[in-house]
Amino acid sequence: LRCSCSVWGGLVQPGGSLRLACVVSGINFSIYPAGWFRQAPGKEREFAATITWKGGGTYYADSVKGRFTITRDNAKGTMYLQMNSLKPEDTAVYYCAVGERYATGPQLRGGAISSFGKGTQVTVSS
Repeated sequence: LRCSCSVWGGLVQPGGSLRLACVVSGINFSIYPAGWFRQAPGKEREFAATITWKGGGTYYADSVKGRFTITRDNAKGTMYLQMNSLKPEDTAVYYCAVGERYATGPQLRGGAISSFGKGTQVTVSS
């Protein structure tokens, strides 16, 4: 499994927006649930959002609910994270993840992950 992450932006002021994209290759991405995790400096990696394999179901951490939106385009093998109303506490390295097949959002949150992609830095600062 290979996952390359792209980010439009990288450094943004509080209240701003960024969009992350993760292109997954090496597997049939369309049959796996997936998600985004993040790791802030000095903290453990934490769950941010997950999406079912068809994209019909999403699950968010309370800290990002209402501000972040996870989507996917299975035809392109790509997953996105639209981040709005960003806060300094959103500063972290963001990782895309492919979940174990049939895993639910809470299960992905609990560690049912097949593979993590390389991280990408997001910095929210004035």
